[in-house]
Amino acid sequence: MSNAKGFPLKGIITAAFLFMAIGILMELYLLGHHEDTQQLIPILCIAASLLLAWVLFFQPTRLLQRLFKVVLGLTALSGVYGTYLHLLANYEFEQEMAPGAERWELFMESLSGALPALAPASMIVLALIGYSYLILLKQKQ
Repeated sequence: MSNAKGFPLKGIITAAFLFMAIGILMELYLLGHHEDTQQLIPILCIAASLLLAWVLFFQPTRLLQRLFKVVLGLTALSGVYGTYLHLLANYEFEQEMAPGAERWELFMESLSGALPALAPASMIVLALIGYSYLILLKQKQ
C-alpha cells in the first residue's frame, strides 16, 4: 500500500514506530528513569514492543499480531499511568510549596512541574503507531 506520492505507507509507519520507540527508550535511559520498579514499566513495554515488531516484520502470524496488540495496549496504559504518576508527584510538590493554594491552582502548576507531566503520553502515541502497523499487516492478508 502506498500513498499518493508512491511512498510505501508500511515503511513510513515502521520508521515512525522505530524512531519513536528508540527515541523514548534512549531518553528514559539518559534521564535515569530506571531507579525503581514503576520506572521500569515504560522501558519494558518499549522493549517488548520493539522485539515483537522485529519478529512481526519477518513472520506476521496471527498469534504474534495478537500478542503485539496486547503489548501495545499495555504500552498505552503505561502512558496513562505514567501521566497520572507525574501529575501526582508534581501536585504533591506544589502542595508542599503552597499549602494554602486552591486545588485548581495546584493542578495547573503541576502541569508544568519538575516532572514532565504529559511526557508519558508519548507511550500512547507509540501504541497508536504500532496499532497502525498492525492494521496495514491485516490489509495485506
